[in-house]
Amino acid sequence: MPTASKQLDLSVVIPVYNERDNIAELSQRLTKVLRGLQLSYEVLFVDDGSDDRPLDDHEGKRISGTLAEILKAKKLHKNISVLTLAKNSGKSQAYIVGFDAAQGDIVITMDGDLQDRPEQIPDFLNKINDENYDLVTGWKYTGKGKRKFSSRMFNWLTEKVTRLSIHDTNCPFKAYRKDVVKKMWVYGNLYRFIPAMAYWQGYRVAEIKVENDPRRHGETKYGPWRWMGGFIDLLTVFFLTQYIKRPLYLFSIAGTISFMLGFVIELYILIDGIMKGFISHTALMLLGIVFIIASIQFISTGLLAEMIIRVRQELQRDVPVYKKN
Repeated sequence: MPTASKQLDLSVVIPVYNERDNIAELSQRLTKVLRGLQLSYEVLFVDDGSDDRPLDDHEGKRISGTLAEILKAKKLHKNISVLTLAKNSGKSQAYIVGFDAAQGDIVITMDGDLQDRPEQIPDFLNKINDENYDLVTGWKYTGKGKRKFSSRMFNWLTEKVTRLSIHDTNCPFKAYRKDVVKKMWVYGNLYRFIPAMAYWQGYRVAEIKVENDPRRHGETKYGPWRWMGGFIDLLTVFFLTQYIKRPLYLFSIAGTISFMLGFVIELYILIDGIMKGFISHTALMLLGIVFIIASIQFISTGLLAEMIIRVRQELQRDVPVYKKN
């Protein structure tokens, strides 16, 4: 039988991918800050399949420069551990692994590129403890936080869709209570919307201003098209947060609109045919039929989704989030 893991006050989860030149300084600064807090803690680096050079030897194997630097830091600082993914799987998978392994009552996430300042961790702890929040996210109001128009528009649209009023939906610097991360399941690029998903599960979410330093080593992992994918992910979050428990509502809206379009088209074809004595818009008639058939499919899909959710709830008996005071 597996032994029970030791309970800690704080876990710091840091996904890294090809951050060889940042590990040593980050580990040193983190250790200095965390020792000053007088708390039991752990630092979990999640190596997301790094493949940067120069490679180093470890136990007869050639490992990446990033992993080699983490192992060096682990020898210097006993509270550091590393979780290694076999291949580059993305930030969501790195978070899942880190959250699963975290033992702290509070979990901090941050990037490994030295753009998030470890010295601001106490600010997150003060906010989450003193004001009894479940999740506190950072707002990069300096440096990279002064974003382009497209980024501001994306954050504005995210706020309108999710109804969570925060300035920076994509800041990796966050603090969570353990209960939040243990119930959070993210995939793809949905890690950007963790605050919104937590908010819609009933958790209390807040934000604080954080400094954001320029990257000094390595290359950014974000391409120019990431915001395009962000809009697609936002549609997913829209469904997951507002309709996952009632999918028939969403599909019924789409089905009703489709049916009304088809009905109006067919009614027009009927009246026009009666007046002229023959049908003169065959293509338009077929379009109306397609809309009506689509409406039936939309509603049928919604009913099937409702049945699946009902069966899942019967099997798992989901209990809403609540607090006992």
